[in-house]
Amino acid sequence: MKKVYITLSLIFISGIVFAQDIAIKKADQLFGSYQYVEAIESYLQIIKNKQGNQHIYQNLADSYYSIYNTTEAAKWYEKVVEKNAESETYFRYSQALKSIGKYTEANLQMTKFATLVPNDVRAKEFMQNQNYKLTLENSKALFSIKETTLSEPKSNDFAAMLTATNELYFVSTRNSRKIDKWSNEPYIDIFKTSRNSDGSFSKVEEIKELNSMYHDGPVTISADGNTMFFARDGHSTNLYEKDKKNNVKVGQLGIYKAIKSNDKWIIQEGLPINNTAYSVSHPSLSKDGKTLFFASNMPGGMGESDIWKIAITENGYGQPINLGDKINTASREVFPFITNNNDLFFASTGWSGLGGLDIFKVENNSQVVNVGKPVNTEKDDFSFSLNTEFNKGYFSSNRNGNDVIFEATPICEIDLFVLVSDAKTGKNIENAKVNIIDENNTLVYTIVTNTFGKCNQLLMCDKSYSIQIIAANYENVTLPLIKSKMNQIEVPVKLTPNEVIITDKEVLLGDVYFEFNKSNITPIGAAQLDKLVAVLNANPTMIISVKSHTDSKGNLTYNLKLSEQRAQATVQYVVSKGINKERIFGKGYGFTEPKIACSINCTEEENAINRRSEFIIIKK
Repeated sequence: MKKVYITLSLIFISGIVFAQDIAIKKADQLFGSYQYVEAIESYLQIIKNKQGNQHIYQNLADSYYSIYNTTEAAKWYEKVVEKNAESETYFRYSQALKSIGKYTEANLQMTKFATLVPNDVRAKEFMQNQNYKLTLENSKALFSIKETTLSEPKSNDFAAMLTATNELYFVSTRNSRKIDKWSNEPYIDIFKTSRNSDGSFSKVEEIKELNSMYHDGPVTISADGNTMFFARDGHSTNLYEKDKKNNVKVGQLGIYKAIKSNDKWIIQEGLPINNTAYSVSHPSLSKDGKTLFFASNMPGGMGESDIWKIAITENGYGQPINLGDKINTASREVFPFITNNNDLFFASTGWSGLGGLDIFKVENNSQVVNVGKPVNTEKDDFSFSLNTEFNKGYFSSNRNGNDVIFEATPICEIDLFVLVSDAKTGKNIENAKVNIIDENNTLVYTIVTNTFGKCNQLLMCDKSYSIQIIAANYENVTLPLIKSKMNQIEVPVKLTPNEVIITDKEVLLGDVYFEFNKSNITPIGAAQLDKLVAVLNANPTMIISVKSHTDSKGNLTYNLKLSEQRAQATVQYVVSKGINKERIFGKGYGFTEPKIACSINCTEEENAINRRSEFIIIKK
């Protein structure tokens, strides 16, 4: 009897094991055919039955990661790395942690990743800048952003592109009547609107001739607005393979061409690189219409998806070219956009970022640069486009839940350098004040030259300015600054020494000449005193004492009287020019305070030096 019970128990246990094996095999088939949503449900049921293991946790985490549910992905990756895991698992775990704001933990996982694969470009970049988060947060913003009014509640809207005719194309799930079982999200369709002069948008319209029951879009439009390349789900064009085990059709995205005729789009043909084994999507057309950039997981790539390009010729198309490891990593590179200036924007999970998909920029085939905040966040930020003619960009982000379209305006700055020197000697002038005045005649910045006569200030490149240079004992100079798109401009300024020198004690003018034996102001003397008037007008609190002196010729009484007359004549002239009489007074000193004490034996040169007027500063 006991033997019978044992036999029955073995049969029962083997039946359970067999059923569990079937469940795991079914879940793995769903995972292998990219049916991540159903795979997740199956794996969760297996775990609920207390049959979880390293393999199941790995596939479950990868499934969540593939549908951009990083919160759940992080939860299950944590269980995977409790034991030894593959290098890519540590990288994905790090990305998932960053997307939920856990940067310290994310860096720990990236360190483990870098230890396992030190030659991976992602590992090298991380090890070179482990303070990437602080660097990105403190870096200069390249764009100002604001959320557009295009999105609708609960819809996902992305891949917005502004054409030369101010039409904005984008994709959205707003009108979808069918759910994509691979992602459990509605299918996307193509829409357009017009951008008004005030930046608002007209009514959004669905482009029905392009939309099918499945995914349609994103799109790219030629410069003349008459040619379109757009992505489309393979289910619409028989671009799929049958998965007989799961009784499903596994579709792939392909790129198709359409021509505008009578304001309608006529679909022509698909690209020859479209295939049932991989996806081709996210097209972006160069300004000259001769190169199409796209994202694909086709063979020959470097990661989950790469950025590629293909030539468009008179006879068709060239061979696809991978942009290489200067752009692509072993992770996801998607949503390329090529500007009219041949700058490339794309989204990536491979390069150092704040989390999820970040947007990156490459100028003139230079290094990859994260565009930073406020465009990028720890969430997914992607599908960036930039119309250089209108100076407007658009991108999408799920920072608030759904994918929402944002407007991005480039922050264009010029680093202005001013070099101030003496026009006569060429010597650099230190402590020269440079006032920067905007187009509304408002003083916006004041900067001061250093010991090398230099100073600099960041300015907006889309505004007009003028600069006013003021230096002690030099004539003031005002120069216009013309609007410029240059990153840096240098303005050399040569100042002419001023005949008026202001010290801490006095205002030094040129000689105020008087005719022999007379006290009236001459035209030459008036020209010098006009400079004193200018100084007093520029310094409204300044009070001056005029001290007039004679040479040693003549007797003491005569010289005192003549110098007093000249001092008072000087005061009266200045007052006649509008200066308050309380601010200037004078006195003659004859020969009582000679500059050179030479008594009655003074030479002509010494007499000339002693025969002077002084303008003493009583109060500044």
